[in-house]
Amino acid sequence: MRGVREGGCMELKAATTIRKPALEVYGFWRDLENLPTFMAHLEQVRTTGDRTSRWTADAPFGKDVGWDAEITEEQPGEKIAWRSTGNADVPNAGTVRFLPAPDGVSTEVHVVLVYDIPGGTIGKAVAKYFGEEPHQQLDDDLRRLKQVLETGEVVRSDGAPWGKRARKEFPQRPAQPLSDAELAKGTDA
Repeated sequence: MRGVREGGCMELKAATTIRKPALEVYGFWRDLENLPTFMAHLEQVRTTGDRTSRWTADAPFGKDVGWDAEITEEQPGEKIAWRSTGNADVPNAGTVRFLPAPDGVSTEVHVVLVYDIPGGTIGKAVAKYFGEEPHQQLDDDLRRLKQVLETGEVVRSDGAPWGKRARKEFPQRPAQPLSDAELAKGTDA
């Protein structure tokens, strides 16, 4: 990753292996409205055309940022590339590749995201926001993608059934169902 600074560019790369065929993983990602189910900072992705969409994401200080995006390259089951269009709050582009894993069953998912951090007040806030450790955020998003595709939900250990509630972090389901009493106690906090 290049340095995050006001008016700079930030590039993130991450990969994971998912025990599902490439065409299935590709299909889930290609339905762009699925992305907020595992990408913690995305509020909504709304499809506006065959290759276009409108994205809304959390930003610092309780604000949202939005942009329109278009798919610039697509190879079904293998690759999706996109970029923001128009006057995006945070110009960005990305590529995700779906490669058959050596085991013959799984798929390697390789993601590259590039953000053009604008200057000024918004740029400073976005840079600070991404300064939380953007590589870890992307790794966490891919871990959640793996969980959703392999188990049908995002799971946590019994040792932390409520996650990081103070930060209102990505909602997750417990690895095992909680009792009614545990559920009632958890909503009181």
